[in-house]
Amino acid sequence: MRELSLALDVLRWAAGFYLRHWRWVAGLSLVASVQRLAVVGGWLPPGPALASEVLVAGVRIALVVLVWRVALRGERPDWPGARAFARRHWPSLGWHLVLMSAAALVFDVGLEAAGALLPEAWRQTYLAVLLFAKNPTVIAFTVLWWVGVVRQAAVSRPVPAGATPSGSGPRP
Repeated sequence: MRELSLALDVLRWAAGFYLRHWRWVAGLSLVASVQRLAVVGGWLPPGPALASEVLVAGVRIALVVLVWRVALRGERPDWPGARAFARRHWPSLGWHLVLMSAAALVFDVGLEAAGALLPEAWRQTYLAVLLFAKNPTVIAFTVLWWVGVVRQAAVSRPVPAGATPSGSGPRP
């Protein structure tokens, strides 16, 4: 249960981060939302659609960099400590894999497959709107989640079971 608790700590940290910084996290993500809506909706010709993919890639990289910088403000990553964390707490990392797989089944496979239940004429619009909604929510949260996993390993010092938390360092 300790390892599941460590994994859930990251989810709580990511949710708190999103709530504290939702304006710029969602704002940057809306660039991809509008682009997906326009491309999947068929409202953008091929040339501008390709250029918009480059723009979205740049904005997503900027989002990761910004989240990383804000998440580690005042912290110094300890990469050898991160490797030690991964060796000590590999079941926690396994929980992340399980939880992310479940989220992908629901928010990616499930929601996109739901479009097949709609009449053919509505499917493309459904997918465009779904991608519009997923960018500032599911995709942005996934970015925070991944940064949180790396942050937990590289910054926090989880307290061994039965020990006191004094001097344990920041927790995600």
